Amino acid sequence: AEEGMVYSFIHEAGKHTLVFSDSSALLPSLAEPVPYNALSGGVYETPYISHFRYQSEARVAEVELKDYSFKKPAYSFSQSAQGAELDYQQPTYSHFDAPGRYKDDQNGTAFTRTRLSYLRRDAQLADGKSNEFLIRAGYKFTLSDHLNRTFNRDWLLVRVSHHGEQPQALEEESGHGATTYKNEWQAIPGHINWQATPETKPTVDGPMIATVVGPEGEEIFCDEHGRVKVYFHWDRYENTPEHRSCWVRVSQGWAGNQYGMMAIPRIGHEVIVSFLNGDPDQPIITGRTYHATNTPPYSLPENKTKTVLRSETHQGEGFNELSFEDQADKEQIYLHAQKDFDSLVLNDMTTHVKHDQHTTVDNDQFTQIKNNHHLTVDGESRTLVKQDATSIVEGSLHQKVGALHAIQSGDEIHIKVGNKVVIDAGSETTLNAGGSFVKIDASGVSLVGPKINLNSGGSPGSGSGYRGQQAALPNGLELQQAPEEMEPIVIESSLVTEQQRNTILEAARKGSPICRACEDAQS
Repeated sequence: AEEGMVYSFIHEAGKHTLVFSDSSALLPSLAEPVPYNALSGGVYETPYISHFRYQSEARVAEVELKDYSFKKPAYSFSQSAQGAELDYQQPTYSHFDAPGRYKDDQNGTAFTRTRLSYLRRDAQLADGKSNEFLIRAGYKFTLSDHLNRTFNRDWLLVRVSHHGEQPQALEEESGHGATTYKNEWQAIPGHINWQATPETKPTVDGPMIATVVGPEGEEIFCDEHGRVKVYFHWDRYENTPEHRSCWVRVSQGWAGNQYGMMAIPRIGHEVIVSFLNGDPDQPIITGRTYHATNTPPYSLPENKTKTVLRSETHQGEGFNELSFEDQADKEQIYLHAQKDFDSLVLNDMTTHVKHDQHTTVDNDQFTQIKNNHHLTVDGESRTLVKQDATSIVEGSLHQKVGALHAIQSGDEIHIKVGNKVVIDAGSETTLNAGGSFVKIDASGVSLVGPKINLNSGGSPGSGSGYRGQQAALPNGLELQQAPEEMEPIVIESSLVTEQQRNTILEAARKGSPICRACEDAQS
């Protein structure tokens, strides 16, 4: 009925045919016209119609249906159809329904016309009585000899009640009288399509438990919309996993235009499936649940104060996790990255640790500061380098020590200056090596050694020289590119309605097709 199909039967000698049709033009007709004879009496050799009544009723003049598809959210899917042969009826009597149970214009147009035909099927209705035994529902006949010539036309029989008597067939001796036959019927004009009463579509009473399925060897199975396939536990058929169901949409906690959250249910996960408007053809996953096999990340109720977001490595071992411990005096935020951890801050980042901070890097650490670096330590500062250390200052280096400045080298200290070295001590300067020394203080200059040579030849000692290494730069972190901004669209307001204008602008912003041609071009 929803598709506009009706059925009838053709009974012939030796065979019976079931006819499905969506147009009255395809239905069979009686071979001969049936005359109207309201004044007949006695025996009449030709079957006739003894009673004919016609009535015209005010019915729905316009039907509008509307639906929605997530594949084209900006498109209204509104379809309307206007009735014909209104017989002076005002065209303001309208019928609106949503959802219309269609997802494209072609079906929407057909469904709207079918709905209009159903609601107007008895706008022109004739009922009558006859003794023509060939009259049956689903057939057309031509009325003739009526005084109102407009009724002498084709009529489509939509309801027939047959009545017959054959008293002589009774076993009682009193059975006598003639065999009689008559019928009562209803008909509509033959060119009008009769629409059966639409059956109420079965509805699903509530949510169902299902299990996510997919091809063998896969852990995650979804399409470009993040939809998955599921197995309902009432399913008795042994279909392959990927054919257990249609693609089922998944509700997410937040969904915007390229922002929000995305967590695809994986194969084997238990999910809660709801149905939009109770429609079994529109399932949507609205929840996920643990069970005896798929258990929570931490045992319960021992860890009932933990809030956990933990994933599982795809095609490998491990997990990523963000968890919160809310037990008093044990509050904690825990972050675990199974492999890499990348953080990109486009402006300032401030961290304030009110107690200890411990950082351990098992391999290399690279740090680059592209502007200034300020470090203040209110207490001690200790640095332990177990191998070589290099410090390169391409400008000036200033060091100020409030008390003792002590340097200890196990082998050699080599200072090389391109121009001059100035050592300025307020009280005393001493050079001590090999049992000899030079001491400079307020009393004078003292040179002490086994032998003092002045201008006696020889050469100065040499150091090992500078062998420092340039620091390596850290790896960069690329910013993920946002979608390109679209050129502004100017729409002449005189050419479209405000609703159409808003629909076009919304579709342009989201890149959604707004008509069938747009959809075909996009695909």
